[in-house]
Amino acid sequence: MAAFSTEEAFSNVTLATDAVMGVYARLTGDNGYGIRVSMYYPYDNDEMLGAPNSTAALDGDRRDIARYGATASNTQLETPFEQMYQGIERANICIKYIPLMSQYTSGSAADQASLKRLLGEVLTLRAQFYFELMRNWGDVPAQFVPSADMPTLVIPKTDRDVIYDHILNDLLTAEPLLPWRTDAGVTRDERITKGVAKGLRARFALFRGGYALRTDSKIMERRADYLKYYQIAKDECTDIIASGAHTLNASYKNLWQNYVDAHTPDPTGEIMFEVAMAGGNGTGDSKLGYYNGPRMMNGSSTYGNSTLLILPTYFYAFDPNDTRRDVTVAPYYFNLDGTKVLQKLTSMYDGKFRRDWISNPSFNSLTFSLSQYFSVNWPILRYSDILLMYAEADNELSNGPTANAINYFTQVRSRGFGGGAIGTIPATHDAFFQAIVNERSFEFGGEGIRKYDLIRWNLLNTNILATRANLTLMMNKQAPYANLPQSMFYTTGQQTIVYSNSLYAPAPSSTPAGTTKIAWVSAITNTGTVPYIDFVAKYFTPNHSELLPIPQPSLDANPLLTQNPGY
Repeated sequence: MAAFSTEEAFSNVTLATDAVMGVYARLTGDNGYGIRVSMYYPYDNDEMLGAPNSTAALDGDRRDIARYGATASNTQLETPFEQMYQGIERANICIKYIPLMSQYTSGSAADQASLKRLLGEVLTLRAQFYFELMRNWGDVPAQFVPSADMPTLVIPKTDRDVIYDHILNDLLTAEPLLPWRTDAGVTRDERITKGVAKGLRARFALFRGGYALRTDSKIMERRADYLKYYQIAKDECTDIIASGAHTLNASYKNLWQNYVDAHTPDPTGEIMFEVAMAGGNGTGDSKLGYYNGPRMMNGSSTYGNSTLLILPTYFYAFDPNDTRRDVTVAPYYFNLDGTKVLQKLTSMYDGKFRRDWISNPSFNSLTFSLSQYFSVNWPILRYSDILLMYAEADNELSNGPTANAINYFTQVRSRGFGGGAIGTIPATHDAFFQAIVNERSFEFGGEGIRKYDLIRWNLLNTNILATRANLTLMMNKQAPYANLPQSMFYTTGQQTIVYSNSLYAPAPSSTPAGTTKIAWVSAITNTGTVPYIDFVAKYFTPNHSELLPIPQPSLDANPLLTQNPGY
């Protein structure tokens, strides 16, 4: 956009499209969903740990974010905060000037349709940037016009409820401007469609109606009118489901291995919107598969960071027949020939973006051994979320699930079990809500959703404490973990992990012939410089840690900007 005057940038549809693509670009790279927003900020939670500590000291970096010990001077906060505002500024310019183009009102039918779509896209993108700011930082300064039109850029925070209401209205404006996926000839969901705007509006409404750490009271609260927003969420999900534009992929594993990691469009449209990554650099690409997931081994050399760790309690929360466990969890390193090396129970990795599944091209070879950017897209919204959001909203509005809510919940769970038996679905409000809490964990593990779900339900502190308590029970061989194996044995040199003993029964007393022994439950300890259990979300403090600190450079630049509670 900087290479053209404003008049030139919005002189025709092609250049206006380029300007909107520049807004999309602010979602990408190291300071977007390429690593920091997707893999630093959402952890620790009750599923996974962020970057583990090697010492007990705070480091002013990503580990402090994971342990909830970040300060305003943390080096990983300022640039993502700024990049989101850069996206908002670019969006504001597009939102102002696209409707002023002559083609918007008097161009050909094709030009008018294209420009209306662009306006709908950029209204939705601006809403997403504000949503990401609010779920991490709470109340933030908000402007909805270009900076050149502002009397001053030194402005105070705007209450998040005001921002939420604004972006909910923006999305309502965007919806009729956008085509359904099936009407747009979309082959890859890297651009926003009507279903995306509706789905994000449902998500934002649930957050607007959920709990949040309030600037005025400095405690977690939910507004009295929250059911109004649950109704918005239900209505939007109803429209998406009725449209038929999106469906569940029949295979949970194929969704990730054959589509996301294979750089291939999902033909079912389950992945409704994903951030398009490319370029092999920190500006426009992602480190998915490098920063997280299992490492590649070549003798004594390893490639990749394997930084996000699965908690043992999360692994064992899955039903043994739930196919999502072995997609979400990758308990191994892998060799160049594809053979797997089992890791101990406390060193399992998130598996949806695993390097050994990446193809077209593949990065599990020495040719790409030093690569850090694999152009794997980050999914923002999936159709399974639409089904579960409907179920959640309906349960609240009806004080218990209706037949539709149970049906949509069942669709998600049945797919996870490969069509097998899933047991009885609860029919009362409280039990169904707990089932939703659990199901969203099984469905979205490793997708940057869980921490924020727990915050809007005001369950983050509760579940962190429960996780530490359950890890202690597991370590001490107490119920419900009393019969788990202290060690696992597996056959080396295989393309898949071949266990020689059960994951759900005590281990044999001697090593079976031809197998290798790996510490399993015995790997859980709580001693030493960095006690494993104590360091799960170690510095989390209720009514404080639900938000990140406002970055110090932003505070310094804006004297009206105030810090979040407790920082």
